[in-house]
This record gives sequence, C-alpha cells and structure tokens, in this order.
Amino acid sequence: MMIPDPAALEAAARLFRALGTPARLRLLCLLGDGPATVSRLVERSGLSQPLVSQHLRTLRETGLVVLTRSGREAIHALADTHVSHIVGDALAHAGEVQQPSGRSPGPVSGRS
Repeated sequence: MMIPDPAALEAAARLFRALGTPARLRLLCLLGDGPATVSRLVERSGLSQPLVSQHLRTLRETGLVVLTRSGREAIHALADTHVSHIVGDALAHAGEVQQPSGRSPGPVSGRS
C-alpha cells in the first residue's frame, strides 16, 4: 500500500480518535438504523443528554455525522455509508481477534 500524504494521514488519525470510545461507537451504531434526535439517542443509548450531545459534536466535527433541522428539531444522521462500513468492519475485526481469555491471538500465520 502506498503511504498517503501527511494531510490524509492526519485526517484518518482524527477519524480514528473520534471512533475511540464505546459511547461514540454505540451512537454510530444507533444512527446506522436511521436518523435520530438527541432525545431518541438518549433513550436508546442509556447515556445522559449532555454526554450524547458532547459525543455528537465530536462526531460532527470529524465528518462522521451530519445535522439537519426540521423546524425546532435537530436530526442527526450518518454522513454516508462509509461510516457504517468503518464501524461494522471494526466491530467484526474486534470479534474475530478477541479470544475467550480476552487476549488477542497475535499475527495470522504468513502475515506480519
């Protein structure tokens, strides 16, 4: 794989930092089911309203979530299908490498 330019690497690193908390991943999974208001996300996630709002702000700043307004209602949605794929792939990978002991199995034979 060719190494991207430094700006692209920095943007990808910001994206991964934004994905770095279970609460944000949970919110992205919920938004994968469709757009939602903050109150709906609070209800479905079990997180407090201030915490949901704080995480959504981070997700919007990194371009993972978009906000639209319908009257007085703010509706959040995934920015595009790439977001679902990133989260889904990360969760699938985590499930593959996780062993019952909680330890990862290490490199796959023939790969480094």
